[in-house]
Amino acid sequence: MRRNTSPLRGLANLNVVADDVPAAIDWYTRVFGEAPYFVRPETGEPQYAEWRFGDDADEFAVMSSAFRPSLAAPGGALASIHVDDIRAAFDWLVGLGARPADPIVERGGGFWSASIADPFGNLIGLIQSPHWRDAHAR
Repeated sequence: MRRNTSPLRGLANLNVVADDVPAAIDWYTRVFGEAPYFVRPETGEPQYAEWRFGDDADEFAVMSSAFRPSLAAPGGALASIHVDDIRAAFDWLVGLGARPADPIVERGGGFWSASIADPFGNLIGLIQSPHWRDAHAR
């Protein structure tokens, strides 16, 4: 395995924002197939929720748009989630209410990408990556 000299160790948490956090919790509960394991505050209207998903138990969170960092200009980051079958995943998410943002595109070498906008205006990338598949084939 290649030694990484960067102090960056991996994606620890992906946050998306929503004006209606309870609706976002309901939608992402359907996406992940289970309720969030962590919700704050513990009583009253939720403002933040977290799920763990995938082979590496990656952390995905919804937070109230009231806590969105203030940016002078739009950001340029797009976090992508690996899927085994991009067409099936894309269609499934659209069936749950996501809006297609970027179509499914073959990038060469077995890579495919696409993106959707969740019902709350967040852009989520999808990638079918042979590198991710091979790294997790153990």
